[in-house]
Amino acid sequence: MTARVERSFRGISERLAVRYLENLGGERVADDVVEGDGWRAQFDAETVGVGPTLTLTEVTVVFDGEEETLEELVRAFAQKAMRAGG
Repeated sequence: MTARVERSFRGISERLAVRYLENLGGERVADDVVEGDGWRAQFDAETVGVGPTLTLTEVTVVFDGEEETLEELVRAFAQKAMRAGG
């Protein structure tokens, strides 16, 4: 069964998101897409305000693929992203 999971991560850059996805077995196939065996991740980055004076980069990743594959992929990606940013 195919699934879609969307998650946002603050405090990491788009470059780091791509590196993490590549380390998890993916290959960048477009400016905003990384594909792996049984999955695809499309991402977008924007600057968001946190309080009156602080801004952070927020990367939103939309994962598509088999439900079982995505469960492990999203968990592993989130673990890497949490260590880097928050």
